[in-house]
Amino acid sequence: MKYRRFGRTNLQISEVAFGCGAQGGILIDADDETRRAAVRRAIELGVNWFDTAAQYGQGKSEEALGWLLNEIGEKPHLSTKVTIDGTAGDVAGQVERSMHASLKRLKRGSVDLLQLHSHIEPVRGKRAVTVDDVLGPGGAAEAMEKLRDAGLVRFIGLSALGSAACTVRVIESGRFDTAQIYYNMLNPSAARPMPPAWRGFNGDGLFDACKRHDMGIMAVRILAAGYLATPARTGRESILTADTEPGSETRMAEGTFAALGQRYGSRAQTAVRFALTSADVATAVVGLATIDHLEEACAGAAMGPLPTDALAALQRLYKNGFAG
Repeated sequence: MKYRRFGRTNLQISEVAFGCGAQGGILIDADDETRRAAVRRAIELGVNWFDTAAQYGQGKSEEALGWLLNEIGEKPHLSTKVTIDGTAGDVAGQVERSMHASLKRLKRGSVDLLQLHSHIEPVRGKRAVTVDDVLGPGGAAEAMEKLRDAGLVRFIGLSALGSAACTVRVIESGRFDTAQIYYNMLNPSAARPMPPAWRGFNGDGLFDACKRHDMGIMAVRILAAGYLATPARTGRESILTADTEPGSETRMAEGTFAALGQRYGSRAQTAVRFALTSADVATAVVGLATIDHLEEACAGAAMGPLPTDALAALQRLYKNGFAG
């Protein structure tokens, strides 16, 4: 396993992070022995970051990590998240209550990173907050900073899955240390301008804004909710970004591997390699359904970045709208 600097946190973190959400679901759905074996194997492979959230399995993911890590006796880096209901008010109270509940489930006195899980949008919603909800008095940033000052978290971050323009405004405040950014072979828009024929959620400007503030970048959804990993559907696919739908994801994923084939590893390995080709990415968060998925992802990371011919083939697909 190789390690990269995590922005201004100056932590050295593994290129592959263990995603503990429902997308893979191993910590939520598997039996205890499988969960135990997965966490042990991840640590053996050098994975030193586990990413969970209060929302994952309605707390089941955090609860599993709590007893597993205590039993194993390991203390890898750990991040969790808070989801704010933008329609409910009392943003600061929501943050504080969520954090204390997470720590109880995790059986820890603190975590390395607390991330804002809500989309940042022009208007509030059940899972959407505005820029003012984040940066204003009594907002999420202030509440998270207080938790940091109290020693309950070391660093604070956000999930950049809402409006890119609104999210960039929050990033430019300089108050956050890290960001989880949607980034994969079908949609690298957060890191680069995309050709006119390309269509999808537009993450324009997110990488550049993070770099201006030396924020650590965690690449998420690197397998595009599973559409890149396999042509088989599991029922766990959940699309979180605007201007993204199952039909187009399927078409683009199949077009991608029609062009690339298996020359760069398995489908999942190729996707991991793509995410880590960017030097701006500190880690690729990979959701796991089986221990084999963990082995596959780590083997992909060990292969190193994708070569220039693969990147050129992808660029041709972006230019022609994945027409082949």
